[in-house]
Amino acid sequence: MLVTERRERMLELTRERGTVSIGDLAAALQVSVMTVRRDIELLADEGIVERVRGGVRMPSATRTSAAAPATTAERRAIAAHAASFVEQGMAVGISGGPTSLALARELVRVPELTVVTNSLAVSDLFSPPERADAPYTQTVVLTGGVRTPAGSLVGPVAVRALEHLHCDLVFIDAHGLDVQAGITTMNLLEAETNRAFMAAAREVVVLADHTRWGVVGLTTVADLTDIDRLVTDEGLDAGAREQLAAHVGALHLAAIG
Repeated sequence: MLVTERRERMLELTRERGTVSIGDLAAALQVSVMTVRRDIELLADEGIVERVRGGVRMPSATRTSAAAPATTAERRAIAAHAASFVEQGMAVGISGGPTSLALARELVRVPELTVVTNSLAVSDLFSPPERADAPYTQTVVLTGGVRTPAGSLVGPVAVRALEHLHCDLVFIDAHGLDVQAGITTMNLLEAETNRAFMAAAREVVVLADHTRWGVVGLTTVADLTDIDRLVTDEGLDAGAREQLAAHVGALHLAAIG
């Protein structure tokens, strides 16, 4: 069973039962308890599920429907800061992820913007204006590919769709950042798709709150030196700031509150 298939099945079981224990999930999916814990950590970080003692459940506001990623103060601050880089008429790429979704909410107010995204949630935010004479935000959604539990389209089809596109800015929502491992994710297909996004960019902007520092996912997307701008929050400690500043093109600290 592929990682994406396993997590989809985990979500199905959680929706059906409301709350599921880690042991029950491990037995149903025929994987180790450690594997289930890692999956729960990733899904909880994206706001898709809630951790409970010994198990997992759907978020309280979305027990009967698809979960929306939680937006923390840090993510909102990062999104607002990153949005200041975007100008009218630009072509921007936005990867999947909760901070990317927060950024998209900021960008819906930017006119004549072309958005390239593999996130279904991001694409849903951009719709034609009610008035015919109003500025129109164009949306390009990557078609096909494997759908992740977070609602992103990844894999070879998405990669091929990106091969001939050119973006002024591409925003990548990072699962983890580490000096040795670089930008990492838990999904192999997502890593491949994000690399294609980065290749289509004139400038790569990575979004990651301070809790992402030191997190190492299953696979590397790119080195820290491939980041033109890293936007994080002021919760990042001094040591991490120094290390990151030495590797990325520019380090931006978003003020919270």
